[in-house]
Amino acid sequence: MTKPNGEMVSLSRTDGKPFKGYLARPERSEGAPAIVVIQEWWGLNDQIRREADRLADCGYLALVPDLYHGKSAVVEEEAHHLMQGLDFGSAVAQEIRGAVDYLRAHASKVGIVGFCMGGALTMLSACAIPELDAAVVFYGTPPLDYVDAAKIKMPLLGHWATQDAFFPIDTVDALEAKLRSVGANFEFHRYLAHHAFANETAIGEGRIAGTQYDPRWAQLAWDRTLTFFGRTLWA
Repeated sequence: MTKPNGEMVSLSRTDGKPFKGYLARPERSEGAPAIVVIQEWWGLNDQIRREADRLADCGYLALVPDLYHGKSAVVEEEAHHLMQGLDFGSAVAQEIRGAVDYLRAHASKVGIVGFCMGGALTMLSACAIPELDAAVVFYGTPPLDYVDAAKIKMPLLGHWATQDAFFPIDTVDALEAKLRSVGANFEFHRYLAHHAFANETAIGEGRIAGTQYDPRWAQLAWDRTLTFFGRTLWA
């Protein structure tokens, strides 16, 4: 696997407190749109950095806010502990909005994409940050009571695994019905796959039970994602 080639930058929460983020720049930054990339429960690790690099290679300014403030996990128990200690509402209102504000100073349009825990945070951000121009969720959603579908004004794309043991597909069906009831602009795709099917590290003896990388579905989901961002973020 290639090493990430971006850099850590200093950011400000909306309350003025500092935090860090990983910034990947495209070859040509002038006129490029930007995307906030939200981590899985592991934290700001090399895998999520490579996702930002992927977007930079496609012409986007990509920023991963460090929601755990320097901490990350390599085992499931530690990741669960870090996620349990994260205030999702505060993360959206402070760090994620701070990342959006940072990118707004450099780009005319800003999207967001998140994976697993980051998918849930992306859904919450779509409800709470109207300045976003597009949102993509990879297999993650908060409890539906926290999704105020009427506030989602930007186009939304979702990728879901029908064999997901962590986010059951019935929940996705209910979310889809909730979005449809308010006339939201959304597009959902379902894949015959397990949770984390787009994470290339979810393979081998060290993977969590119930997760499995699938390169075929990962490629299709990314193709759809890049087409979606190309349609919604480029002037």
